[in-house]
Amino acid sequence: MKKVYIYKGYERFWHWSQAILIFLLAITGFEIHDSFSLFGFELAVQIHNMVAVIFLILIAFTIFWHFTTGEWKQYIPTSKNLKAQLAYYITGIFKNAPHPTRKTILSKLNPLQRLVYLGLKVLFIPVMIVSGLLYMFYRYPQSGKIESLSISSIQPIAVFHTLGAFILLAFIVVHLYLITTGHTITSNLKAMISGWEELDDENNNDDKSNDKKNDKEA
Repeated sequence: MKKVYIYKGYERFWHWSQAILIFLLAITGFEIHDSFSLFGFELAVQIHNMVAVIFLILIAFTIFWHFTTGEWKQYIPTSKNLKAQLAYYITGIFKNAPHPTRKTILSKLNPLQRLVYLGLKVLFIPVMIVSGLLYMFYRYPQSGKIESLSISSIQPIAVFHTLGAFILLAFIVVHLYLITTGHTITSNLKAMISGWEELDDENNNDDKSNDKKNDKEA
């Protein structure tokens, strides 16, 4: 095992900022749905809308970062070891079975994580954004009067937005559990804080060889 700087500064900033923003959106969103009272309805709506705008800005910067650094390749789906990875999470992890996928600098996500994260990025997050914007601008002030979009009912929008919120919350619960499945209970958490993680030295050397090869070819 060798310590490797695997999570870059922006990657960690994006991860924790996203976590905080989603937490605030969830808290204020459920208060808007009258699940409990914390800020009061009007303030909850204001906070929810403000945090949503910040989240959109973060997403824009993160998309730019992914494509300029090549990190988008981390989410390319693969069927290799997919069944083995699923079996590991269902039963193998409880039997101390070896992890079927080894993390490297060039491949930080296992096959199941790739599918889940790709689905979040290209399906569920966009659904939340579009439904949220429609919800926000369904009725809006314009030139001293209230204008509305050509939508017969806001109920389907609300249903999609709420469903997406529950899916995101389910993902967070599973994500929090999977954090504890590293080499130690806290190793994954520490890696996302410091950027450094203990990886198999052989895989790390392979990644460095590939980087050198790519540099020569370029």
